[in-house]
Amino acid sequence: MEITSRVGKIQANQEKIYTLLSDFSNLGEFVPHDKVDDFFSDVDSCSFTVEKIGKFGMRIIEREPSKIIKIANDENVPFQFKMWIQLKEVSDADTRVKVTLRADLNPMLKMVAKKPLTTFVDTLVDRLEQIK
Repeated sequence: MEITSRVGKIQANQEKIYTLLSDFSNLGEFVPHDKVDDFFSDVDSCSFTVEKIGKFGMRIIEREPSKIIKIANDENVPFQFKMWIQLKEVSDADTRVKVTLRADLNPMLKMVAKKPLTTFVDTLVDRLEQIK
């Protein structure tokens, strides 16, 4: 299953956004605390509990400075996934962002997880657009 976000517009330069997102220690402010509990993060990884899904964790597996951050699941996730965040600067105060998530799910889990994962990707882009 692949979920691709809409292209979001962030009113900040690409380098600033990359610096923020390439360090998971900065992600606390983007977490929807009404849907996520037990959030923990360090530079390369984070973990949290998602309502109706369970414990969830991910780690940064690759960084392409100012352009792409590639993320994968950790051992706390019952399925394998990869997510990448792409950044493209249009001008100094206009960076476009797109999030793609690719998950390897069995048919039953796919039915249950598709909506929450789509919501996660969409909410992430919405929150990124609030960066000034």
